[in-house]
Amino acid sequence: MRRLVILKSVIELYIERGEPVGSRVIADEVLRDVSSATIRNDMAALEQMGYLHQPHTSAGRIPTSRGYRFYINQLMRREPLSEENRRRIEGELVMGDLNPQELVRSASELLADMTDCASISAAGRMNEAIITKVDVIPIGRRLYALLMGTSSGSAETRVVRLEIDVTPEQRAFFVRFIRENIVGTRIESLSNEKIVELGLGLGSYNVGLVPLLYGVYAITRALQQEQVSIYNESSILRHGILKPEDFALLLDQKQRIIELVESDPTGLTIRFGGSRGGLSLENSSLIISPFRQAGGILGYFGIIGPRRMDYGRVIPAVEAVADTVTRLLTDGLEEDRSKPVRPERKAGGIVVKL
Repeated sequence: MRRLVILKSVIELYIERGEPVGSRVIADEVLRDVSSATIRNDMAALEQMGYLHQPHTSAGRIPTSRGYRFYINQLMRREPLSEENRRRIEGELVMGDLNPQELVRSASELLADMTDCASISAAGRMNEAIITKVDVIPIGRRLYALLMGTSSGSAETRVVRLEIDVTPEQRAFFVRFIRENIVGTRIESLSNEKIVELGLGLGSYNVGLVPLLYGVYAITRALQQEQVSIYNESSILRHGILKPEDFALLLDQKQRIIELVESDPTGLTIRFGGSRGGLSLENSSLIISPFRQAGGILGYFGIIGPRRMDYGRVIPAVEAVADTVTRLLTDGLEEDRSKPVRPERKAGGIVVKL
């Protein structure tokens, strides 16, 4: 029990002060009835167990990734979302622009400001999104703009060149045929086999209109490619995660972030930088949480911050933003503007990886 108190105290004091914590500090400020020598022995034992690290022989201890992981899962006190942040979520998200793309952008900027960290949004993974609109507009001889909209708010356009002239009636037939067969379905359902099936269904129109059909397929594939946006990048320099001359390394992390979110798709996950399962940025932490629409994951929100961060405050903020965006994307938006924000989750359910 005493060692748990010591571990918790070392981590929280280190988060607060940014300096290695010695046994004398614990004896003076936390365990006043326990000798410094006894505390020092317990800290040495915690170091042998892999929870603490002594950067220098004469220095105090700092937490390891394993120590942070145990702290977050077992010892951390989760702070309730502050009333100020509740009001900001209400004012900037719930009562803001509810266009899905604008909502994701606003939520990312708000999360960066609430946590003083670099925020990330990984969006564009639209497997679960519903195709809501398809249209074909002539823009030149044998040139057509193919338009597709989804329930996530995405709208994609692709220019398609046909090999033969088609009549307005043929174009109208194609639009009607496609709308009847794919509007209202999930993007992930438009597989290679489905495209072949639709091609056969075009019948006598098949040869001339196949490029349009494959244009539809190309758009759906593009929508399923994850895209990462990073906000408040300067905080990564301010927190000492990167030096200015190494800032270009941040751009290389976008693909890594995509790989990480795709490997942990179900709940809030924390990964520590510099380890096999995290970013290559030493002394960083990545916290990510999915946002959904009607149960399907549309993307992720998260932050990149220092490993020495106030997890008890930051984690509820990430969850609150992701949960609010999920509700706004899923519910009937206009009638739900009057509902209160419900960001709290039950304790547990966090995946912390080294």
